[in-house]
Amino acid sequence: MTPEPLGDTAALIRITDSAGDAMAERAAALAAAVGRASLAGVIDVVPSIDRVTVVYDLFRIGSHERLLAELSGVADALPASGAASAGRKHEIPVCYDAEHGPDLDEVCRLHGIGRARFIDLHTAPEYTVQAIGFVPGFPYLGGLPAELATPRRDTPRPVVPAGAVGIGAGQTGIYPCATPGGWHIVGRTGAVLFDAAREPAALLRAGDRVRFVATTAAELAAALARPPARSAPSAVNAAIEIVRPGLATSIQDLGRPGFRAMGVPLCGAADTMAMRLANLIVGNPESAAGIECTLLGPDLRFECDAVVALGGAEFAGLPSYRPVRVAAGTVLSLGHARSGCRGYLAIAGGVTVPQQMGSRSTYAPARLGGTTGAALAAGDRVPIRFGAATIRGAWSLAADLNAPAPSPCVLRVLSGGRAEKGDPATWATTWRVSSRSNRMGIRLEGQPLPGGRADMVSAAVLPGTIQLPPDGRPIILLADAQTIGGYPVVGQVIAADLPRAAQLRPGDVVRWRLVDLDEAHAAYREQAAWLAAVRESLAGRVTWSE
Repeated sequence: MTPEPLGDTAALIRITDSAGDAMAERAAALAAAVGRASLAGVIDVVPSIDRVTVVYDLFRIGSHERLLAELSGVADALPASGAASAGRKHEIPVCYDAEHGPDLDEVCRLHGIGRARFIDLHTAPEYTVQAIGFVPGFPYLGGLPAELATPRRDTPRPVVPAGAVGIGAGQTGIYPCATPGGWHIVGRTGAVLFDAAREPAALLRAGDRVRFVATTAAELAAALARPPARSAPSAVNAAIEIVRPGLATSIQDLGRPGFRAMGVPLCGAADTMAMRLANLIVGNPESAAGIECTLLGPDLRFECDAVVALGGAEFAGLPSYRPVRVAAGTVLSLGHARSGCRGYLAIAGGVTVPQQMGSRSTYAPARLGGTTGAALAAGDRVPIRFGAATIRGAWSLAADLNAPAPSPCVLRVLSGGRAEKGDPATWATTWRVSSRSNRMGIRLEGQPLPGGRADMVSAAVLPGTIQLPPDGRPIILLADAQTIGGYPVVGQVIAADLPRAAQLRPGDVVRWRLVDLDEAHAAYREQAAWLAAVRESLAGRVTWSE
């Protein structure tokens, strides 16, 4: 089990000495051992079916070589059996009927069995949680009887309800929240798989054991009727009212690292550099929460005096990269983006919605963060910290930061999961950004590449991962991307270029430039040094006090 690079911000350890459920159990044991080792700079440890992925902070690990050596030591010290504890055991009630399992009868017909036989087979095993991913709390369960293995649906459903129990190929699993899904739905449970207010938030973890127990529709209805626990809303003394929300407008900060093993994505600003700069301009910590908008900005009514700064995309209604005073009662209309895709509005004092799992960032699939766990809507009030900001002098960073973006946009990439260069033909194609892109990923249009499949072993992915789905058109994953994916990975956009990727608009042209790991790390350090110089130059230009 030799560690190897995965892009320029992670490493992975493949499990090569086990197979089947034993492989997943060994991955869970290795992930637990890496967690116990408390290695400097390690942010996330993500077990999946046949590997463990370790996400790191380049500036805290000492060196990449040192981290790989430390991971190798942890792997070598793992007992040959690989056994951690057998994991916790859970009984999960499932209602198997046509209403809650819309694909149940179709699966039975496919396998030539009746419902009673299906239920006997599906409830017989003690399943192993091989990994958690896709969405927060989603368990990939191994141990499905071979008689029930069923290919994924040809067309995924737009929405699968929370608690739906599905079968996808040789695995079964449970959807923790309402989300699109391509597995065959055979039943539903009232068990709550993920709740950010609970400790731990995810009911299951890799290595746990699960047994399904058949229940009735009445018992399911009673379980679903139980209201979720909710904390009382905090008082809001100062706020910004959303008059018109614009497009995909949400509250974001720098994200919630540390929870990928529960299936919780990094989230946060898609363009972290723009978010950091906007915060520095108004005197905030770089991690303060602000408002992200996409292509069409919101109309905002300020209930108190404020100082704001806009970073990222240029919008018609507000100059970029300079502090601007906004008087109480003003309606600020950002309008359309004239260049770039995503804008970041920082407010002196910051947005003060409650933190969930260490972040105020909105992640809609799990109803995490923001004011309601969803994109901002007309009538929402965004709480801000009330205070007074002092601006010293008249100044702007726009001349340095608003240079026209080159076309085509050239993104630097690492080939595959490693630093070596791959097939040149893969990287010679020019792509155009699709209008179907969002915070989960940038979809690219162009001549399809060979090799797209949907039957790969699911493994950890990161922002910047370039996936190749069955249609052969790549997807560049962004901040809200799933933690585990099942498509082939052809490369990784380097961390230093992710902010530029986040500003790609529909119709923009993209090309690739292959680099090695040393160049990727050098680019990241250079970007950090530039940001440090900006931070120093802005010190004291805007001060804020309550």
